[in-house]
Amino acid sequence: MKDSPQHILITGAAGARGAALARAFRRHHPDARLTLVDQDGDNLAPVAGELDAVASVCDLTDLEALETWWSSLAAEGGDPDLLINCAGIMDIFTFQGTGWERGRKLLDINFNAPMRLMDFAVPAMVANGRGWVINVTSMAGRVALRGCSYYGGAKAGMGMASEVARLDLRDQGVAVLTVYPGPIWSGLERHARNQVRPGLLQRHIPTGHPEGLARRVHKAFRNGRARVIYPDTYAPARYLANLNLTYRTVDLLGPRPNQ
Repeated sequence: MKDSPQHILITGAAGARGAALARAFRRHHPDARLTLVDQDGDNLAPVAGELDAVASVCDLTDLEALETWWSSLAAEGGDPDLLINCAGIMDIFTFQGTGWERGRKLLDINFNAPMRLMDFAVPAMVANGRGWVINVTSMAGRVALRGCSYYGGAKAGMGMASEVARLDLRDQGVAVLTVYPGPIWSGLERHARNQVRPGLLQRHIPTGHPEGLARRVHKAFRNGRARVIYPDTYAPARYLANLNLTYRTVDLLGPRPNQ
């Protein structure tokens, strides 16, 4: 890379995936200002302390409060030139079992909040002629997984928005990387696993590690790649989904929601 980021902002940094990303980017960019964001202040604080980072406790689902929060953050530390949208929650329920209140929260944290943060971050990047956005979506947005109407819908929308943003912004000096993880050992994964009935796919589904994901993401960032799919096992699903084969396989073998 010709340039290195000066102010890196990572959401969801109290979780396993976000913390691993924070460690990877701190290791490779020791002089950058690092702002870590999460609603869970208790678990965010030790990660921020370990990495000499700024901890910012924020409920990203409070969309109306985000503009004031962002303005304060930028005034104190400057506009982030690398935004990593990693915050997310996953619930697996049938469509009726999800209900609107839970569904709206899934949409807000997994789609509306990262889109809003991009809306805040990108203008300064364009004005400066340099910047980066990394959006962590999900393979659940690429294949139809029972119980994931809202989560899968939000991640599918985020994935498409991220891919389009890359096309829109690449001639203005802003690079966008879209990340499609499969299951990753984390609190999010454990939470989701506990919401489905035990089955063949649940027991044997390939699951990656947060550190492995973080390494792959930084390598792709450094090399200017368009996307990351991790673990590698899931790479064919991006193409086979268009042939309906993945949909049929997941429908046959995939987990069923408890409610």
